[in-house]
Amino acid sequence: MPTPFRPDRHALARLHRMASLEAGGMQLIEPLLQELRRVVGFDFGCMLYPGSDGELMNYAQEPMQSVARDYFDARILRSERQVLVRSPRDFGEVVRHEHGPRLMREQMAVPLTELLRSDYYDAVMRPTGAKDYMSLVLRTAQGVGLAVIHLFRDASAPDFTPQDAALLARLEAHLARAQQQGERDAQGSEVHSQGVLVATPQGRLMWISPEAEALMPLAFGWHWRRGAQLPPALQELLRRLNAQQPGEMSLPAMELFTAQGWFSLRATHLTPAPQERQDRQAVALHITRRVARGVRLLSALQTLGLPQRQHELAWWLARGLPESQIAQRMGISLNTAVYHRRQLYNRLGVMGRDELLAQIGRKT
Repeated sequence: MPTPFRPDRHALARLHRMASLEAGGMQLIEPLLQELRRVVGFDFGCMLYPGSDGELMNYAQEPMQSVARDYFDARILRSERQVLVRSPRDFGEVVRHEHGPRLMREQMAVPLTELLRSDYYDAVMRPTGAKDYMSLVLRTAQGVGLAVIHLFRDASAPDFTPQDAALLARLEAHLARAQQQGERDAQGSEVHSQGVLVATPQGRLMWISPEAEALMPLAFGWHWRRGAQLPPALQELLRRLNAQQPGEMSLPAMELFTAQGWFSLRATHLTPAPQERQDRQAVALHITRRVARGVRLLSALQTLGLPQRQHELAWWLARGLPESQIAQRMGISLNTAVYHRRQLYNRLGVMGRDELLAQIGRKT
């Protein structure tokens, strides 16, 4: 019989703190899921959310990521709508009607035997080994939908219980707050990687760099597949470039914000060789990924396995705050902050803030 899960109270405290830190937005989902796994207990998770271009996006941990494209197939959507009360892909409907954590059995519109025979089950749950799941809609305080989070358990784990749902409900406001915050300025983020695609002015892909090959699924998720049409955002850039008047200097550009980062897109004409035919003209589509420094810092700190107070102190030290301000933010005295700093440095074997930053930097 599967062993009941025991929540990690330290992870629970870190989740509460994470919601108040100056980092996050959708980019925070991976470190958020890592802490949430220690509190609620699940094998893998995913999130559906409206992208900055209005398209529904997904973030999924493996093995769910491997079936993401199949999940967005029209046939699977039809099947899902037959076996579930509401598909999470009907995002507006879900936000309007679902409140609080919901167990899988509460979302089924058919008996379990019929669910197990469905195309939805064969394409999504069977390949991943998922046996049970629990979902939660995250909203702003004003009721605007942010995302739908799904947490999955496999056959080796017990089914989710009403007690699990009650525990997740306690975290709902903190999870929502963490997801709507974010750093979207150049000073609060750093360039992680860059790539380029070459296409015809009509949108036929001619060449893609290895870097862009890795970036495209991060920026566009299930909307990108090699050999298919370019995603709508890149097609729009091409349309703007083709519509430019001779001598116009500004280049078409666009920003996308996803759970994988902040993506800058830019289109430029490639100068053809004199002997090139008109139908061989090409356009370069540049893609740059920026990642919030705070998100990378959180991910690095999670690998250190620090006690809660030292974890929070390390965050503020790495953010450059003096100890007087750190003490104020943590709600402790200056002497207590100094004590925790000494404990932190001794634990990590560092002599000062510079060495601490160097050690954290090696984890990012």
